Amino acid sequence: MELAELFGRLGAGLGIGLLVGLQREYAKEGSSEEMFAGSRTFALLGLGGGLSAYGSWLFDNSLIFVAALLVAGAFVAMAYQAGIQEGEVGQTTEIAAIVVFLTGGLAVVGDLIVAAAAGVATMTLLAIKPQTRKLASKIDSDDVYATVKFAILVALILPLLPQETFGPSPWNATSPFNVGLMVVFISGLSFVGYVLIQVVGPRRGTGLTGLLGGLVSSTAVTVSMSERSQNSSGLERPLALAILLAWTIMFVRVIIEVAAVNFELLSEVWLPMTVGALGGLAIAAFLYFRRGEATSDGASNTFSNPFRLRPAIEFGLIYGVVLVVAKAASEWLGEAGVYASAVVSGIADVDAITLSLAELSRGDGSVEDSTAGAAIALAAATNTLVKGGIVMVVGSPSLKRVALPALAVIIVTVLGSAFLF
Repeated sequence: MELAELFGRLGAGLGIGLLVGLQREYAKEGSSEEMFAGSRTFALLGLGGGLSAYGSWLFDNSLIFVAALLVAGAFVAMAYQAGIQEGEVGQTTEIAAIVVFLTGGLAVVGDLIVAAAAGVATMTLLAIKPQTRKLASKIDSDDVYATVKFAILVALILPLLPQETFGPSPWNATSPFNVGLMVVFISGLSFVGYVLIQVVGPRRGTGLTGLLGGLVSSTAVTVSMSERSQNSSGLERPLALAILLAWTIMFVRVIIEVAAVNFELLSEVWLPMTVGALGGLAIAAFLYFRRGEATSDGASNTFSNPFRLRPAIEFGLIYGVVLVVAKAASEWLGEAGVYASAVVSGIADVDAITLSLAELSRGDGSVEDSTAGAAIALAAATNTLVKGGIVMVVGSPSLKRVALPALAVIIVTVLGSAFLF
């Protein structure tokens, strides 16, 4: 190891410890509790972990690092024991000290990027204590059981699913493992939005609710806000703002899904999705700055935990069926069949057809990239049109007047950019 590289890696371990220590001191600011380790101690722990790891590597003896870790652990244990005697039972700072020591060692003899990521993750977890406590107070036993069941599905059942396809074309469009993997991906993406809504609460403003709710279900946001418009005179613009932001997030979801499954297809998808998102954002900005954002008083959380098994299995079945239908339509009817399946699928769900076409265009080339990109745009436009229909049927007359021009702009821009450019 070059001397400059060694100094850089030791500096990284010291810097990680310093940042974590500063966060701990900030968290204890104004508190009467004594803290056994501050910014300097944490910095020394990171540096000590790096030096002991370097010594183990230099002398080819891992016991050097183990002995140093035991010494550091002994000091941490004594500090924790002293805290217990004074009535302090928290262990967060003590555990963070051990993690910093290990991270310092990893920074020197391991992957520096992984060490930096571990340091950032540690500091983030320490900093979001209020948010995690708020989240814990918001979730119920059903959420816990649903998440546990889904974790069992991911850890125990998914690895056992066959990775090979079965039967002749088009039945060999996908494998059971791929279906399960897409279920995990979409549920995880939706879960991010669900957690954020639980943290910030659905009453923090219609715009924020629409933005986060779109990660879970833009259709649910559309139905909820349309229903509220019947009994919320004067709130048509804020409610339309929430709906538009949810629709916009749907386009962002499509980009993320395509990038995750078939990055090459992104060149065909990014323009119509970006144009659609920008069109929605432009009108949303107009609504926001013209009247300001009203708070979502009386709003309720209409979103369920996306880790529940039933909707996850339902999505898996839908995805598998759509994939087979899309491949069959491509083989038997050509481009027209792909577009028809995109319209039919987009009526109910845009995620399944997006993932299906991304998979088909990536694998054996059953669908050309240009056709897949246009079909995904068609599905997104169809889905947006359906949600616009929900507003027209459920929403108040004043909400319809606000939402209808936005709907027209989004549909025209998405389809125009997809089929004309």
